[in-house]
Amino acid sequence: MKTIDALLAEGVNGKRVFVRADLNVPLADGTITDDGRIRAVLPTVKALAEAGAKVVVASHLGRPKGAPDPAFSLRPAAERLGELLGAPVAFAEDTVGPAARDAVDGLQPGQVAVIENLRFNAGETSKDDTERGDFAERLAALAEVYVGDGFGAVHRKHASVYDLPAKLPHYAGHLIATEVGVLKKLTDDVKRPYAVVLGGAKVSDKLGVIDHLLEKADRILIGGGMAYTFLKALGHEVGISLLQEDQIPAVKEYMERAKAKGVEFVLPVDVLVSPDFPDLKTKAPANPTTVAADAIPADQEGLDIGPETRKLYASKLADAATVFWNGPMGVFEHPDYAEGTKAVAQALLDTSAFTVVGGGDSAAAVRTLGFDENAFGHISTGGGASLEYLEGKTLPGLAALEN
Repeated sequence: MKTIDALLAEGVNGKRVFVRADLNVPLADGTITDDGRIRAVLPTVKALAEAGAKVVVASHLGRPKGAPDPAFSLRPAAERLGELLGAPVAFAEDTVGPAARDAVDGLQPGQVAVIENLRFNAGETSKDDTERGDFAERLAALAEVYVGDGFGAVHRKHASVYDLPAKLPHYAGHLIATEVGVLKKLTDDVKRPYAVVLGGAKVSDKLGVIDHLLEKADRILIGGGMAYTFLKALGHEVGISLLQEDQIPAVKEYMERAKAKGVEFVLPVDVLVSPDFPDLKTKAPANPTTVAADAIPADQEGLDIGPETRKLYASKLADAATVFWNGPMGVFEHPDYAEGTKAVAQALLDTSAFTVVGGGDSAAAVRTLGFDENAFGHISTGGGASLEYLEGKTLPGLAALEN
Protein backbone atom coordinates (compact mmCIF):
# COMPACT_ATOMS: atom_id res chain seq x y z
CA MET A 1 0.00 0.00 0.00
CA LYS A 2 1.54 3.30 -1.10
CA THR A 3 1.09 6.07 1.43
CA ILE A 4 0.79 9.82 1.32
CA ASP A 5 4.47 10.08 2.17
CA ALA A 6 5.29 8.63 -1.24
CA LEU A 7 2.83 11.00 -2.89
CA LEU A 8 4.33 14.04 -1.18
CA ALA A 9 7.79 12.92 -2.24
CA GLU A 10 6.59 12.74 -5.83
CA GLY A 11 5.13 16.25 -5.56
CA VAL A 12 1.54 17.50 -5.59
CA ASN A 13 1.93 21.23 -6.22
CA GLY A 14 -0.99 22.39 -8.34
CA LYS A 15 -2.53 18.90 -8.54
CA ARG A 16 -6.16 18.20 -7.68
CA VAL A 17 -6.14 15.60 -4.93
CA PHE A 18 -9.35 13.85 -3.91
CA VAL A 19 -9.33 12.94 -0.20
CA ARG A 20 -11.96 10.42 0.83
CA ALA A 21 -12.32 11.38 4.50
CA ASP A 22 -14.72 10.25 7.20
CA LEU A 23 -16.54 13.37 8.36
CA ASN A 24 -19.50 11.34 9.63
CA VAL A 25 -19.80 13.35 12.83
CA PRO A 26 -22.74 13.36 15.24
CA LEU A 27 -25.04 16.36 14.91
CA ALA A 28 -27.64 17.82 17.27
CA ASP A 29 -29.85 20.46 15.64
CA GLY A 30 -27.14 21.11 13.06
CA THR A 31 -24.37 21.46 15.65
CA ILE A 32 -21.44 19.03 15.78
CA THR A 33 -21.28 17.32 19.17
CA ASP A 34 -17.99 15.46 18.58
CA ASP A 35 -15.45 16.63 15.98
CA GLY A 36 -13.00 13.76 16.54
CA ARG A 37 -13.28 12.41 13.02
CA ILE A 38 -12.65 15.82 11.50
CA ARG A 39 -9.54 16.29 13.61
CA ALA A 40 -8.38 12.81 12.64
CA VAL A 41 -8.10 13.72 8.94
CA LEU A 42 -6.39 17.07 9.59
CA PRO A 43 -2.80 15.77 9.25
CA THR A 44 -3.53 14.50 5.74
CA VAL A 45 -5.42 17.59 4.57
CA LYS A 46 -2.81 19.95 6.07
CA ALA A 47 0.10 18.07 4.54
CA LEU A 48 -1.44 18.15 1.08
CA ALA A 49 -2.44 21.82 1.32
CA GLU A 50 0.98 22.86 2.58
CA ALA A 51 2.54 20.98 -0.34
CA GLY A 52 0.47 23.05 -2.78
CA ALA A 53 -2.26 20.56 -3.68
CA LYS A 54 -5.78 21.60 -4.57
CA VAL A 55 -7.55 19.46 -1.99
CA VAL A 56 -11.03 18.09 -2.65
CA VAL A 57 -12.46 16.51 0.51
CA ALA A 58 -15.41 14.12 0.30
CA SER A 59 -17.33 12.06 2.84
CA HIS A 60 -20.68 10.60 3.77
CA LEU A 61 -22.73 11.64 6.79
CA GLY A 62 -25.54 9.56 8.22
CA ARG A 63 -27.87 7.45 6.10
CA PRO A 64 -29.76 9.64 3.60
CA LYS A 65 -31.77 7.72 1.01
CA GLY A 66 -29.67 8.48 -2.07
CA ALA A 67 -31.05 12.01 -2.46
CA PRO A 68 -30.31 15.43 -0.92
CA ASP A 69 -31.54 15.83 2.65
CA PRO A 70 -30.64 19.04 4.55
CA ALA A 71 -30.52 17.12 7.83
CA PHE A 72 -27.44 15.28 6.56
CA SER A 73 -25.58 18.13 4.90
CA LEU A 74 -21.81 18.23 5.29
CA ARG A 75 -21.82 22.02 5.56
CA PRO A 76 -21.29 22.01 9.37
CA ALA A 77 -18.35 19.62 8.94
CA ALA A 78 -16.86 21.80 6.19
CA GLU A 79 -17.13 24.87 8.41
CA ARG A 80 -15.49 23.05 11.32
CA LEU A 81 -12.71 21.80 9.05
CA GLY A 82 -12.04 25.40 8.04
CA GLU A 83 -11.89 26.47 11.69
CA LEU A 84 -9.39 23.72 12.50
CA LEU A 85 -7.27 24.50 9.43
CA GLY A 86 -7.39 28.21 10.15
CA ALA A 87 -8.21 28.87 6.51
CA PRO A 88 -11.37 29.20 4.40
CA VAL A 89 -12.83 25.96 3.04
CA ALA A 90 -15.08 26.15 0.01
CA PHE A 91 -18.29 24.13 0.13
CA ALA A 92 -20.08 22.67 -2.87
CA GLU A 93 -23.81 22.03 -2.49
CA ASP A 94 -23.72 18.97 -4.73
CA THR A 95 -21.41 15.99 -5.25
CA VAL A 96 -20.58 15.86 -8.96
CA GLY A 97 -22.76 18.63 -10.40
CA PRO A 98 -22.07 22.25 -11.34
CA ALA A 99 -21.42 23.39 -7.77
CA ALA A 100 -18.77 20.71 -7.23
CA ARG A 101 -17.09 21.44 -10.54
CA ASP A 102 -17.09 25.19 -9.87
CA ALA A 103 -15.68 24.73 -6.36
CA VAL A 104 -12.87 22.53 -7.63
CA ASP A 105 -12.13 24.76 -10.63
CA GLY A 106 -11.89 27.74 -8.26
CA LEU A 107 -9.23 26.18 -6.04
CA GLN A 108 -5.75 27.66 -5.98
CA PRO A 109 -2.74 25.60 -4.85
CA GLY A 110 -2.95 25.07 -1.09
CA GLN A 111 -6.72 25.59 -0.91
CA VAL A 112 -9.39 23.12 0.23
CA ALA A 113 -12.97 22.41 -0.84
CA VAL A 114 -15.55 20.02 0.59
CA ILE A 115 -18.23 18.56 -1.66
CA GLU A 116 -21.68 17.64 -0.38
CA ASN A 117 -22.60 14.31 1.24
CA LEU A 118 -21.66 11.49 -1.13
CA ARG A 119 -24.73 9.51 -0.10
CA PHE A 120 -26.95 12.20 -1.63
CA ASN A 121 -26.17 10.28 -4.84
CA ALA A 122 -27.63 6.75 -5.04
CA GLY A 123 -24.54 5.58 -6.94
CA GLU A 124 -22.38 5.87 -3.83
CA THR A 125 -23.95 2.92 -2.03
CA SER A 126 -25.52 1.06 -4.95
CA LYS A 127 -25.23 -2.73 -5.06
CA ASP A 128 -25.16 -2.46 -8.86
CA ASP A 129 -21.54 -2.38 -10.06
CA THR A 130 -22.39 -0.30 -13.13
CA GLU A 131 -24.29 2.37 -11.23
CA ARG A 132 -21.56 2.56 -8.60
CA GLY A 133 -18.86 2.67 -11.27
CA ASP A 134 -20.61 5.49 -13.15
CA PHE A 135 -20.69 7.61 -10.00
CA ALA A 136 -17.00 6.82 -9.37
CA GLU A 137 -16.20 8.00 -12.92
CA ARG A 138 -17.89 11.33 -12.24
CA LEU A 139 -15.99 11.71 -8.98
CA ALA A 140 -12.73 10.84 -10.74
CA ALA A 141 -13.28 13.75 -13.12
CA LEU A 142 -12.85 16.12 -10.17
CA ALA A 143 -9.25 15.10 -9.44
CA GLU A 144 -5.95 13.70 -10.64
CA VAL A 145 -4.95 11.73 -7.53
CA TYR A 146 -6.88 9.80 -4.88
CA VAL A 147 -6.00 9.64 -1.18
CA GLY A 148 -8.02 7.26 0.98
CA ASP A 149 -8.24 8.46 4.58
CA GLY A 150 -11.77 7.56 5.68
CA PHE A 151 -10.96 4.56 7.84
CA GLY A 152 -14.48 4.47 9.25
CA ALA A 153 -15.79 3.58 5.78
CA VAL A 154 -13.17 1.12 4.47
CA HIS A 155 -15.39 -1.87 5.29
CA ARG A 156 -17.98 -0.58 2.79
CA LYS A 157 -17.97 -1.48 -0.90
CA HIS A 158 -19.00 2.03 -1.89
CA ALA A 159 -18.10 4.03 -4.99
CA SER A 160 -15.80 6.56 -3.30
CA VAL A 161 -14.13 3.87 -1.19
CA TYR A 162 -13.84 0.88 -3.50
CA ASP A 163 -14.38 1.88 -7.14
CA LEU A 164 -12.77 5.31 -7.30
CA PRO A 165 -9.20 4.30 -6.30
CA ALA A 166 -9.01 2.05 -9.39
CA LYS A 167 -9.60 5.08 -11.61
CA LEU A 168 -6.81 7.31 -10.24
CA PRO A 169 -3.31 6.96 -8.83
CA HIS A 170 -4.11 6.10 -5.22
CA TYR A 171 -2.46 6.38 -1.83
CA ALA A 172 -3.35 5.81 1.82
CA GLY A 173 -3.56 8.91 3.99
CA HIS A 174 -1.89 9.34 7.36
CA LEU A 175 -4.97 8.18 9.29
CA ILE A 176 -5.45 4.91 7.42
CA ALA A 177 -1.72 4.15 7.58
CA THR A 178 -1.81 4.69 11.34
CA GLU A 179 -5.00 2.67 11.86
CA VAL A 180 -3.68 -0.32 9.92
CA GLY A 181 -0.37 -0.19 11.75
CA VAL A 182 -2.16 -0.24 15.10
CA LEU A 183 -4.51 -3.07 14.15
CA LYS A 184 -1.57 -5.20 13.05
CA LYS A 185 -0.30 -4.93 16.63
CA LEU A 186 -3.57 -6.53 17.71
CA THR A 187 -3.38 -9.39 15.22
CA ASP A 188 0.14 -10.16 14.03
CA ASP A 189 2.60 -9.59 16.85
CA VAL A 190 0.60 -9.23 20.06
CA LYS A 191 2.30 -8.54 23.37
CA ARG A 192 0.77 -10.63 26.17
CA PRO A 193 -1.28 -10.80 28.28
CA TYR A 194 -3.78 -9.61 25.68
CA ALA A 195 -7.08 -8.46 27.19
CA VAL A 196 -10.17 -7.50 25.19
CA VAL A 197 -13.13 -5.55 26.57
CA LEU A 198 -16.33 -5.81 24.55
CA GLY A 199 -19.52 -3.90 25.28
CA GLY A 200 -22.31 -2.23 23.40
CA ALA A 201 -25.88 -3.24 22.82
CA LYS A 202 -25.97 -6.39 20.69
CA VAL A 203 -23.95 -9.56 21.06
CA SER A 204 -24.74 -10.34 17.39
CA ASP A 205 -22.59 -7.36 16.37
CA LYS A 206 -19.60 -8.91 18.12
CA LEU A 207 -19.91 -12.65 17.38
CA GLY A 208 -17.45 -12.58 14.51
CA VAL A 209 -14.78 -10.74 16.48
CA ILE A 210 -15.29 -12.99 19.53
CA ASP A 211 -14.85 -16.02 17.29
CA HIS A 212 -11.59 -14.63 15.91
CA LEU A 213 -10.31 -13.39 19.28
CA LEU A 214 -10.68 -16.82 20.85
CA GLU A 215 -7.56 -17.64 18.84
CA LYS A 216 -5.74 -14.47 19.90
CA ALA A 217 -6.78 -13.11 23.30
CA ASP A 218 -5.95 -14.25 26.82
CA ARG A 219 -8.98 -12.60 28.46
CA ILE A 220 -12.29 -11.33 27.14
CA LEU A 221 -14.33 -9.04 29.40
CA ILE A 222 -17.99 -8.57 28.52
CA GLY A 223 -20.20 -5.61 29.43
CA GLY A 224 -22.96 -3.42 28.04
CA GLY A 225 -26.29 -4.69 26.76
CA MET A 226 -24.64 -7.74 25.21
CA ALA A 227 -23.68 -9.04 28.66
CA TYR A 228 -27.27 -10.05 29.44
CA THR A 229 -27.32 -12.64 26.67
CA PHE A 230 -24.23 -14.19 28.27
CA LEU A 231 -25.83 -14.11 31.71
CA LYS A 232 -29.00 -15.69 30.31
CA ALA A 233 -26.87 -18.40 28.70
CA LEU A 234 -25.63 -19.25 32.19
CA GLY A 235 -29.23 -19.68 33.30
CA HIS A 236 -29.60 -16.36 35.14
CA GLU A 237 -32.72 -14.21 35.22
CA VAL A 238 -32.09 -10.98 33.27
CA GLY A 239 -35.48 -9.31 33.73
CA ILE A 240 -36.36 -6.87 30.96
CA SER A 241 -32.70 -6.31 30.05
CA LEU A 242 -31.63 -6.24 26.42
CA LEU A 243 -31.55 -9.87 25.31
CA GLN A 244 -30.94 -11.72 22.05
CA GLU A 245 -32.46 -15.14 22.70
CA ASP A 246 -31.45 -16.45 19.29
CA GLN A 247 -27.77 -15.86 20.10
CA ILE A 248 -27.74 -17.96 23.28
CA PRO A 249 -26.57 -21.18 21.54
CA ALA A 250 -23.65 -19.32 19.93
CA VAL A 251 -22.76 -17.65 23.24
CA LYS A 252 -22.73 -21.02 25.01
CA GLU A 253 -20.49 -22.46 22.31
CA TYR A 254 -18.02 -19.57 22.62
CA MET A 255 -17.84 -19.89 26.40
CA GLU A 256 -17.16 -23.63 26.05
CA ARG A 257 -14.48 -23.01 23.41
CA ALA A 258 -12.90 -20.34 25.58
CA LYS A 259 -12.69 -22.75 28.51
CA ALA A 260 -11.14 -25.44 26.32
CA LYS A 261 -8.55 -23.00 24.96
CA GLY A 262 -7.71 -21.45 28.32
CA VAL A 263 -9.14 -18.07 27.33
CA GLU A 264 -10.70 -16.37 30.35
CA PHE A 265 -14.24 -15.08 29.84
CA VAL A 266 -15.08 -12.44 32.46
CA LEU A 267 -18.73 -11.49 32.99
CA PRO A 268 -20.36 -8.96 35.34
CA VAL A 269 -20.81 -10.02 38.94
CA ASP A 270 -23.17 -7.14 39.73
CA VAL A 271 -25.22 -4.68 37.70
CA LEU A 272 -27.19 -1.46 38.06
CA VAL A 273 -30.88 -2.01 37.37
CA SER A 274 -34.03 0.07 37.02
CA PRO A 275 -37.60 -0.58 35.91
CA ASP A 276 -37.34 2.37 33.52
CA PHE A 277 -34.88 3.36 30.82
CA PRO A 278 -33.33 6.75 31.72
CA ASP A 279 -34.30 10.01 30.05
CA LEU A 280 -31.20 10.88 28.03
CA LYS A 281 -32.40 14.38 27.16
CA THR A 282 -33.14 15.77 30.61
CA LYS A 283 -30.66 13.49 32.44
CA ALA A 284 -33.24 13.33 35.24
CA PRO A 285 -32.05 11.23 38.23
CA ALA A 286 -32.66 7.54 37.57
CA ASN A 287 -31.95 6.20 41.08
CA PRO A 288 -30.75 2.75 40.03
CA THR A 289 -30.39 -0.24 42.32
CA THR A 290 -27.31 -2.45 42.46
CA VAL A 291 -27.97 -6.20 42.43
CA ALA A 292 -25.92 -9.35 41.91
CA ALA A 293 -25.66 -10.39 38.27
CA ASP A 294 -27.54 -13.61 39.05
CA ALA A 295 -30.32 -11.80 40.96
CA ILE A 296 -31.79 -9.32 38.48
CA PRO A 297 -35.49 -8.81 39.32
CA ALA A 298 -37.92 -9.93 36.62
CA ASP A 299 -39.30 -6.39 36.20
CA GLN A 300 -35.92 -4.60 36.09
CA GLU A 301 -33.47 -3.75 33.30
CA GLY A 302 -29.69 -3.92 33.59
CA LEU A 303 -28.17 -0.61 32.46
CA ASP A 304 -24.55 -0.63 33.68
CA ILE A 305 -22.00 -2.85 35.36
CA GLY A 306 -21.90 -2.54 39.14
CA PRO A 307 -19.13 -1.41 41.52
CA GLU A 308 -17.78 -4.91 42.18
CA THR A 309 -17.59 -5.60 38.47
CA ARG A 310 -15.71 -2.34 37.94
CA LYS A 311 -13.11 -3.45 40.47
CA LEU A 312 -12.95 -6.93 38.92
CA TYR A 313 -12.45 -5.59 35.41
CA ALA A 314 -9.78 -3.13 36.55
CA SER A 315 -7.90 -6.03 38.17
CA LYS A 316 -8.14 -8.09 34.97
CA LEU A 317 -6.64 -5.23 32.97
CA ALA A 318 -3.94 -4.19 35.44
CA ASP A 319 -1.23 -6.61 34.25
CA ALA A 320 -2.17 -6.64 30.55
CA ALA A 321 0.43 -5.79 27.92
CA THR A 322 -2.16 -5.16 25.19
CA VAL A 323 -5.77 -4.04 25.61
CA PHE A 324 -8.45 -3.58 22.94
CA TRP A 325 -11.75 -2.01 24.03
CA ASN A 326 -14.87 -1.69 21.90
CA GLY A 327 -18.26 -0.79 23.33
CA PRO A 328 -19.45 1.02 26.47
CA MET A 329 -20.32 -0.84 29.65
CA GLY A 330 -23.71 0.80 30.06
CA VAL A 331 -25.88 3.74 29.07
CA PHE A 332 -22.97 6.15 29.51
CA GLU A 333 -24.96 9.05 28.09
CA HIS A 334 -26.75 9.28 31.45
CA PRO A 335 -24.62 10.14 34.50
CA ASP A 336 -26.24 7.47 36.67
CA TYR A 337 -25.06 4.77 34.24
CA ALA A 338 -21.69 6.16 33.18
CA GLU A 339 -19.52 4.81 36.00
CA GLY A 340 -18.89 1.40 34.40
CA THR A 341 -17.61 2.94 31.19
CA LYS A 342 -15.57 5.47 33.17
CA ALA A 343 -14.01 2.66 35.19
CA VAL A 344 -12.90 0.78 32.09
CA ALA A 345 -11.44 3.94 30.54
CA GLN A 346 -9.57 4.71 33.76
CA ALA A 347 -8.30 1.14 33.97
CA LEU A 348 -6.82 1.51 30.50
CA LEU A 349 -5.05 4.67 31.60
CA ASP A 350 -3.76 3.03 34.78
CA THR A 351 -2.16 0.11 32.98
CA SER A 352 1.18 0.23 31.20
CA ALA A 353 -0.33 -1.74 28.31
CA PHE A 354 -0.59 -0.67 24.70
CA THR A 355 -4.24 0.43 24.69
CA VAL A 356 -6.57 0.71 21.71
CA VAL A 357 -10.05 2.16 21.93
CA GLY A 358 -11.94 0.68 19.01
CA GLY A 359 -13.96 3.57 17.67
CA GLY A 360 -17.71 4.08 17.64
CA ASP A 361 -19.44 4.64 20.97
CA SER A 362 -16.26 3.83 22.92
CA ALA A 363 -14.38 6.71 21.32
CA ALA A 364 -17.36 9.02 21.85
CA ALA A 365 -17.55 7.94 25.49
CA VAL A 366 -13.88 8.72 26.10
CA ARG A 367 -14.38 12.27 24.89
CA THR A 368 -17.85 12.76 26.39
CA LEU A 369 -16.70 11.62 29.83
CA GLY A 370 -13.79 14.06 29.83
CA PHE A 371 -10.77 11.80 29.36
CA ASP A 372 -7.64 12.99 27.58
CA GLU A 373 -7.75 11.00 24.37
CA ASN A 374 -4.02 11.48 23.89
CA ALA A 375 -3.42 9.43 27.04
CA PHE A 376 -4.57 6.27 25.25
CA GLY A 377 -2.31 4.35 22.90
CA HIS A 378 -4.74 4.83 20.02
CA ILE A 379 -8.38 5.78 19.54
CA SER A 380 -9.74 4.38 16.32
CA THR A 381 -12.09 6.37 14.11
CA GLY A 382 -13.83 3.27 12.79
CA GLY A 383 -15.72 0.96 15.13
CA GLY A 384 -17.17 -1.31 12.45
CA ALA A 385 -14.00 -1.24 10.36
CA SER A 386 -11.85 -2.10 13.39
CA LEU A 387 -14.06 -5.04 14.32
CA GLU A 388 -14.14 -6.43 10.79
CA TYR A 389 -10.35 -6.14 10.55
CA LEU A 390 -10.01 -8.07 13.81
CA GLU A 391 -12.41 -10.68 12.44
CA GLY A 392 -9.91 -11.28 9.66
CA LYS A 393 -12.23 -9.99 6.94
CA THR A 394 -10.99 -8.34 3.76
CA LEU A 395 -11.99 -4.68 3.89
CA PRO A 396 -12.91 -3.37 0.41
CA GLY A 397 -11.42 0.09 0.96
CA LEU A 398 -8.07 -1.30 2.09
CA ALA A 399 -8.00 -3.86 -0.72
CA ALA A 400 -8.59 -1.06 -3.23
CA LEU A 401 -5.64 0.91 -1.86
CA GLU A 402 -3.39 -2.14 -1.92
CA ASN A 403 -4.10 -2.93 -5.57
